[in-house]
Amino acid sequence: MRSDVLIIGAGGAGLMAALSAKAEGATVKVITKEYPTRSQTCMAQGGINAALGNVGEDSIEAHIQNTLKSAHGEADEESVKFMCEEAPKIVAWLDSIGVCFSRTQDAKIAQRTLGGASAARACYAQDYTGLKILHTLYDRCNAGGIETLNERYFLDLLKDESGRVYGAKFLNIRTGELEMYEAGSVILATGGYSRIYAQNSTNSTASTGDGIAAAKRAGAALLGMEFVQFHPTALKNSSILISESARGEGGYLLNSKGERFTNELAPRDEVSRAIDAEIKRGEEIFLDIRHLGEALINEGLPQERKLAKLYENVDPVHELIPIRPVAHYTMGGIEVNKKGQTNLSGLYACGECSNPKVHGANRLGGNSLLEILVFGKQAGVYGAKEALSLEKKESSLPEVTLFEFESKEQIPLDFYAIREEVGNLFYQDVGIVRSKKQLLHAKERIEELHAKLPLMGPNDNSLIYNTNLVEFLEFQNILEICDSVVSAALKREVSAGAHFIV
Repeated sequence: MRSDVLIIGAGGAGLMAALSAKAEGATVKVITKEYPTRSQTCMAQGGINAALGNVGEDSIEAHIQNTLKSAHGEADEESVKFMCEEAPKIVAWLDSIGVCFSRTQDAKIAQRTLGGASAARACYAQDYTGLKILHTLYDRCNAGGIETLNERYFLDLLKDESGRVYGAKFLNIRTGELEMYEAGSVILATGGYSRIYAQNSTNSTASTGDGIAAAKRAGAALLGMEFVQFHPTALKNSSILISESARGEGGYLLNSKGERFTNELAPRDEVSRAIDAEIKRGEEIFLDIRHLGEALINEGLPQERKLAKLYENVDPVHELIPIRPVAHYTMGGIEVNKKGQTNLSGLYACGECSNPKVHGANRLGGNSLLEILVFGKQAGVYGAKEALSLEKKESSLPEVTLFEFESKEQIPLDFYAIREEVGNLFYQDVGIVRSKKQLLHAKERIEELHAKLPLMGPNDNSLIYNTNLVEFLEFQNILEICDSVVSAALKREVSAGAHFIV
């Protein structure tokens, strides 16, 4: 079960790392909780930034400056410079492997303006950009014979006596077996932690910070955990994302009086706070794209129309879309350098679970897809180089056994109800606008719940496809991540980007 490189997570970052490690001559194994095509990368609708200048003037320097401004002094300038300089090369490579970008009339890759950008910089494929990139990467991995194991829940990293990471432990969700995999290097690409906000998040239920929690337990350094980006436009009742592309195409934000009250293309933290202030004044908030016309909506924003009709029963061609800001993206994560290396020997990280110091306190719209590809490639290349430089050893992992967990005849506390409570608590107290009093209240409650974990657990005692067990394991990680977030927020007493103190 040994491979040169073990990649945990199969979204855009993980698949890019896999392709890059394979190109270095390494043997690669990818293990994921769900399936690659269900990755959060699919939710990146608006586009991927690259200063191509296909629609008006643009420059790499402008991209760098926009990113640094949005980051509020919390980004590393050299890392930002590297990412922005790599952007045109990454987009050209995506184009060459078959990502079906939308096109201008002269057949160039189409670009649109997203919040905080000084130019039309986001290269897009209608409003399905992340999905089309992800599917193309997955096709390339399959064509390259890269092994992918699905439905494995990541439990913990394995470390040797020297402290070097040499593998990982998983629960096989299908069988209930405990599995261990050894590798020369391990790359975490397990995604972010926005789901600590429960239903107040655009993210899938899988975004519970499992990789970050496991890395923390192993001794990896975390950075910027207080910085959680709230997307301004999620559907009011379901929290389904309505892409920034809708505002990039010219959509308006209106209050109940029909008034525009903010610059729709300001950075996301500013727009979210403006909406939050209106809601606290008793206003309902709407996204208006009616004036764009049915032809443009069907051509450039087909998914947004479908989502609004399906989840809010409104047709945005003729009606206003009710929206609210919810947790969308986590800038914090496992601290890494430009190569994707963590402070633990043998461990790399990329994608939303990592913090390569390019987003700082507030991510620029269109930079998430760029980051996962640029730094996913870095982690794959350097993880492979390190693994291939090691002396090959015989595997010493124990045989597969059944996963053991404590079975309780009576479980006094329902962790599902508490999970929803935590989500609402964090949305209220560790949300768009925060106070020290609110943060202390949230920390106290999280500590209380940690102490009550022995009174919680799964009701299902079976092992085969025990989703109740998996959800309880996720809940334990949620509490661990919540503690990291609120502790980091309390240490930062001055507002910065998405961390706004009153």
